[in-house]
Amino acid sequence: MSSAVVNGLAGAGGGIIAQIITYPLQTVNTRQQTERSAKKKKAGSGGSDASTLFQMLQLVQTEGWGGLYSGLKPSLIGTAASQGIYYYFYQLLKNKVEDVAAARGKKGLGDGTVGMFSWLVIAAVAGSINVLLTIPIWVLVTRMQTHTQAERKVIESKRELLLKEISRANPMDAHILKDRLAKLDSEKPRPYGTLQAIREVYRESGISGFWKGLIPTLIMVCNPSIQFMIYETLSKRLKSKRSGKRFPKKNITAMEVFLIGAMAKLGATLVTYPLLVVKSRLQAKQEIGRNAASRYTGTLDAILKMIRYE
Repeated sequence: MSSAVVNGLAGAGGGIIAQIITYPLQTVNTRQQTERSAKKKKAGSGGSDASTLFQMLQLVQTEGWGGLYSGLKPSLIGTAASQGIYYYFYQLLKNKVEDVAAARGKKGLGDGTVGMFSWLVIAAVAGSINVLLTIPIWVLVTRMQTHTQAERKVIESKRELLLKEISRANPMDAHILKDRLAKLDSEKPRPYGTLQAIREVYRESGISGFWKGLIPTLIMVCNPSIQFMIYETLSKRLKSKRSGKRFPKKNITAMEVFLIGAMAKLGATLVTYPLLVVKSRLQAKQEIGRNAASRYTGTLDAILKMIRYE
């Protein structure tokens, strides 16, 4: 098999393993990103946000262990597809660019190696292809991860309206309203699977709904671009430092790959995290409560409302 196919299969396999291990954290992270929290009037006012560990325990207590793995099946399909597509095209483009660089080096036009800007472009092109092909899967995953949260918001909104009606109603009507309130309090979020998510997205926005959050996601292509630029640069420097030592042909170890990859991903995530929040907000269910500040018409609208209200 070609190196591109091998890289694609390795990327898909590694991505699935990583997804299974980290999925509970991703579920809580997505819920944190989509949770609306009004900005504080004064510095230090209000309680601090609950820790991630506390939220995980709370989720298990209210929804069981299955709550931590909401949307896992489509997520694994999405991970295998996106990682496979990304690494396949990344390696394919990398091979071609390295061949061009080597040919230029033989002609005396450079040192025969690929520069940082080229790594950036390669990763960006591979990432864009990946996004365009797989974003519908991630829209469904985000919906499934945040469904219970959205349902609770709807129930809370209905409860507030009922309490206001009870306070203004006469004793006879208040008794009926209290029965409705008791029934509402006993309601639990409905089971929510992939097919329900597909139907809901299509009912709300049609086919275009499966590409919600496309603009911030495409901009976020710079995340793996930055990641691979840092990774390839660090890897190249490590190899060049060893070239004059006792073991000139020794490759970098798996642990070194892990550490360099972690550093590269950390740097890329810090830079692009705000866009990730915007993407999650757009892909999550929009009808949360009756407050217009909670609904977004597009990327710019989401950014402006989040800054204004939060």
